[in-house]
Amino acid sequence: MEDLDLTILYEAYDSNMQRISLDFVRYLYNEINWDVRIIGIKGARGTGKTTMLLQRIKAKFGEDGNQALYASLDNIWFNTNSLMDLVRYLDMRGIRNLFLDEVHKYKGWAQSLKNIYDNYPRMNIVYTGSSLLEIDNSKVDMSRRQTLYTLEPMSF
Repeated sequence: MEDLDLTILYEAYDSNMQRISLDFVRYLYNEINWDVRIIGIKGARGTGKTTMLLQRIKAKFGEDGNQALYASLDNIWFNTNSLMDLVRYLDMRGIRNLFLDEVHKYKGWAQSLKNIYDNYPRMNIVYTGSSLLEIDNSKVDMSRRQTLYTLEPMSF
């Protein structure tokens, strides 16, 4: 397999990790069973899903988070590269923790996640999406493969 240029993804990942603090985490953070191979977190825009992903990476893998990768699936990198190529590349390098944001922006996301689950048994994925209808109505049955959580908006 050719060498993929992940520069754009790692620059975005590093930039996001620099701004993340563990001082406050949303209620759901401590309710999630982080040991499940595929975890979905859905919720409205602005509820803190992205922050939760990055906090998990920082808490589990440290400041540099080099045993994981965070990627937003609306990143321009995915215009010319596939999620499967990314997973194959990471797997070959021993990176087994992938945190995917905005999955509903990636065409065929549910089928891709199913294929990753079936073909890469050592890969762990946590994904988020704010398009509740897209996640709830995906044509691929992920129910036996994933644990799905809903992050509710904060109320005061």
